Amino acid sequence: TGAVDGVVNGDVYQESNGPTDCYAAISQVDRLQSEPESIRKWREEQKERLEQLDANSRKQEAEWKEKAIKELEEWYARQDEKLEKTKASNRAAEEAFVNDAEEVFPGTEWERVAQLCDFNPKSSKQAKDVSRMRSVLISLKQAPLVR
Repeated sequence: TGAVDGVVNGDVYQESNGPTDCYAAISQVDRLQSEPESIRKWREEQKERLEQLDANSRKQEAEWKEKAIKELEEWYARQDEKLEKTKASNRAAEEAFVNDAEEVFPGTEWERVAQLCDFNPKSSKQAKDVSRMRSVLISLKQAPLVR
């Protein structure tokens, strides 16, 4: 039958060096010989076209990878630049806050509190509702407590 059975170390295996059916090889040759020239030509053209499409897709994939790497590097550069700008503005704001904290005069407490608070409800990015606290601070700013 063209196959050899054997047992090695308790494992059963089968070796095959071709079709196990004698007539299968003959029918395969007959099929190839009886195939019309137009179909054979179409198979070859189809194979070439598929190889070309594969090559194009590999080339396009490589280009996309290069483009993605370049865009990722640019994004990291922009992020680093933004981070440095944010650090610089935060340092400047902290320095201004420390300088203002040193200039404490009696009666200017509410003005200092008002500087630290954002009284615009649309610009606040907090998830909590702080409208009541905002209204309390505004009322205290307009009419401070008298002792």
